[in-house]
Amino acid sequence: MSYILFDDNSRHNLLPFAHTRAIADIRCGIYTMRERWEEMLRSKTDTLTENYLQGIYTSNHLNDVLEKVYGMPANIATIYINGSVFATADLAKAINKLKEGQKLVNGAVVIAASTEDTITYSSFSSSIEKLEAVNYEGEVKKLNNIWDIFSMNGEAIKEDFTVITKGKKSAALPAHVIVTGKDNIFIEEGAKVYAGCIINAENGPVYIGKDVEVLEGTMMRGPIALCESAVVKMGAKLYGATTIGPGCKVGGEINNVVFFANSNKAHDGYLGNAVIGDWCNLGADTNCSNLKNNYDEVKIWNEHTNKSVSTGLTFCGLFMGDHSKCAINTSFNTGTVVGVSSNIFGNGFPEKFVPSFCWGGSEGMTTYSIDRAMETANRMMGRRDKQLNEADKKMFAHIFEQTAEQRKIFASSK
Repeated sequence: MSYILFDDNSRHNLLPFAHTRAIADIRCGIYTMRERWEEMLRSKTDTLTENYLQGIYTSNHLNDVLEKVYGMPANIATIYINGSVFATADLAKAINKLKEGQKLVNGAVVIAASTEDTITYSSFSSSIEKLEAVNYEGEVKKLNNIWDIFSMNGEAIKEDFTVITKGKKSAALPAHVIVTGKDNIFIEEGAKVYAGCIINAENGPVYIGKDVEVLEGTMMRGPIALCESAVVKMGAKLYGATTIGPGCKVGGEINNVVFFANSNKAHDGYLGNAVIGDWCNLGADTNCSNLKNNYDEVKIWNEHTNKSVSTGLTFCGLFMGDHSKCAINTSFNTGTVVGVSSNIFGNGFPEKFVPSFCWGGSEGMTTYSIDRAMETANRMMGRRDKQLNEADKKMFAHIFEQTAEQRKIFASSK
């Protein structure tokens, strides 16, 4: 059986993170959405997303399907699965029971579809409309908006923790670590937790992944996930429900934040109810407000609709797209959205929406040259022995052009 994770219309509300990835590669909990599906299906998955992104997904089966090159019997259907839906064992069973020509639905949500037909991203909705609907009566959780990533993170960590640790034995907790809720702590081999650390897992699990380093004096209160090779700096204070993605380095005070991968907030400063993409860097003493002075609901800017929308939340902080940076002592207002590859510096609060490829701050912004932006990306990625490939560069170019009008409107409003 072949599985393809598709993007539904939720991707429009998941910008800026959906600029640079399919929904399936958004991290929420310990896993990304894809990793969770692959664990439940016991299978690798392919991707169906916007054409400009498709090039970064090089899996063979999808390319074969789209090119109508079938290296398999014609009667074997492909199962398309909604990448914004949280995978569960029950959902995986229901999906695998689908017959060719059927789709699994929950209300208006299409969870999965089984078909032998060739389907492209642009034709997906019309192609599955004709399929026979099979109702799924169980609970279905999905990402619909960017604030869902941190709002749903605590429950996702708890559920992922159960799956990841089942049948496994944790590495020993060092004697010099102060712990409560010991049975709710799991440490992978190769992780190091240094002296003076305090871990409270009474209210939620604490997962410490392979080759993680938790430096001296760190305080953590679960649910918390520290993914592979993450580093927590000395004296950091981490509250649940927080995920520190692979390769990230964090310090200071962090509360209910999701870091995707390879991003840094290595120094003091506060970050709460926030989502930080890949390859971001927050300068020393960066702080983000997550509560309005009048305790009103927080509104944020929706890139797709070009208007402010209510989150329904009292606490909501910063959303920062991939490859964006900010200087030391940067302060962000409640509910700030920063696009891809922007560089923020200067006095005062930047605008609550900073489009992709902007350079500057409250005193004015200019367009960040795409060539310079890619040079900066390569320098940071080079520190982890990575570089932008040709597909990445084409993606950058597309996002740069796609967001040009936003930068123009933003500049004219100053």
